[in-house]
Amino acid sequence: MNLQGKVAVVTGGARDIGRAISVNLASKGAKVVVNHLNNPDDATTTLALIKEAGGEAIAVKGDMTSKADIDALAAATKEAFGDAVHYLVNVAGGLVARKTLAEMDEDFLNFVVRLNLNSVFLVSQAIVPMMPEGSAIVNFSSQAARDGGGPGAGAYAAAKGAVMTYTRSMAKELGPKGIRVNALTPGMINTTFHDTFTKDAVREKVAAATPLRREGEADEVADLVVYLLSDQASFVTGNNIDINGGLAFS
Repeated sequence: MNLQGKVAVVTGGARDIGRAISVNLASKGAKVVVNHLNNPDDATTTLALIKEAGGEAIAVKGDMTSKADIDALAAATKEAFGDAVHYLVNVAGGLVARKTLAEMDEDFLNFVVRLNLNSVFLVSQAIVPMMPEGSAIVNFSSQAARDGGGPGAGAYAAAKGAVMTYTRSMAKELGPKGIRVNALTPGMINTTFHDTFTKDAVREKVAAATPLRREGEADEVADLVVYLLSDQASFVTGNNIDINGGLAFS
């Protein structure tokens, strides 16, 4: 797969799945804009890995719920790599904390929705005008959107469910412009997300219940993302694609 001459923007691209996507794209020739929030060390490591892979990238700090920061991301992209962006991957998001209905307040709910849904809307609104015909977007939802999530993940699951629906809407709206839009709904992937929010015993139980009897790896998710962005998936759009080792089926 040759992505020479392509430019990619990856939000949340400095660690875990975002890092794997950034490095994978760069290794195939794409110039990558790696967005991060407060992870300069992670961003430096990701840029080093991209350089080792023979790729070219820049890192841009920014909050993807802030229109000003997103405008700065678009400006930095233009300055570094020109006016065209061929690939957009909206990875930025998060669970934030596990809170039940009784524990949550409206501010928390709104924050989780802004982080996971509004970020996709705002970044896409800024970047899509730079995307020529033949471009592609991959959004990140979650298996939580399929099954409601684990204990205390209701706000996150709802926001990711909205990402699934908005992905379908985006595919309809942008298809006539020649831009494809898909989303992934990852299950248990071996990342710091689960290191932070999921107990070891739960992870072991989920892995044991998965037909493949293991967690997924960030590189496996990245391979699927790159396929969906590439011309090899030229007739694939509007899909929310599960990658969970067979644990759940859509």
